[in-house]
Amino acid sequence: MKIAARAVLMGVAGLLAVSGARASQLSSDAKAAVPKDVQQLIVVDYRAMQSSPAAMNLKARIMPPELTRLETALKTSGLKVDRDADTLAFAAFRTNQQVHTIGIAQGQFNTAAINANFAKQKTKPIAMRNYSIYPMGAAGMSVVFLNQTTMIFGDAAAVKAGLDSRDGIIENMLQNGDMMNEMNVVDSRAIWSLLDQKGTQTMMRSVLGEAASLTDYDSVKNRMKSSRYTLDFANGIHFDMAVVMSDTMTAATAATLMKGMVLMKKTEGSTMEKTAMNQTQVDSSAGTLQVSYASSENQFSDLLSSPLFQQVVR
Repeated sequence: MKIAARAVLMGVAGLLAVSGARASQLSSDAKAAVPKDVQQLIVVDYRAMQSSPAAMNLKARIMPPELTRLETALKTSGLKVDRDADTLAFAAFRTNQQVHTIGIAQGQFNTAAINANFAKQKTKPIAMRNYSIYPMGAAGMSVVFLNQTTMIFGDAAAVKAGLDSRDGIIENMLQNGDMMNEMNVVDSRAIWSLLDQKGTQTMMRSVLGEAASLTDYDSVKNRMKSSRYTLDFANGIHFDMAVVMSDTMTAATAATLMKGMVLMKKTEGSTMEKTAMNQTQVDSSAGTLQVSYASSENQFSDLLSSPLFQQVVR
């Protein structure tokens, strides 16, 4: 799955829109609607992102197709998500060895007016226990309201899994102790993401590029436990990523690999890529690989046209 690298940059797009970031926290209802076996969770301050045409244009360039499809279906459903949603989240999770993606929107939704619009359009819901699941256009997507502040949407299998999760028929994210502990570290930020072991391995292979072909990578990838990243906007762009390893020595080895990638880019990259690498700090502490990047908005904008950017988001 290639959501991780693209989502990092999607988060930057959102942060370009704000001068003071708000926290993007998920409610208990939203968390309960995500099945336990989460591969990646991305949470964005959607209202801040919507406020900037420039940020939206940037997001359109880098948003993964699977997330674009969900967001487009939501926008064309007549639900006025642009007006009513405050927070938008996407969760990739596994059920029966298949990966599904579910969307979650939080805000203040006029469910009575929305239901009346569905009735006017002669859109018939599918009943599931006490829920009414509505189709969203011809995209094969569905939406269901958990209450007036939370909706979930996605394909039929994802929505069903979300409702089963919320009702306790299957285990949900609230029962995933590792994920919940990681969430407590990051959910005070406007843009944040969590990845499990498999998601972390995929993301790190993409980030390391050629350096991942080294034998040292195979020795550390199975010792990656999870990862998280956040973005802040205060005197420029600030990106922080932490990869939790099984032990201190593995974290140090992973940091060496990452530093090797940075050195390669400093040697072979373009002028702007070399500048970006100079602004990237890599370290390890207490079994965690730590990567930090900081730049001005103008410098980051220049980086978007570089081959390095294209490699990361492809």
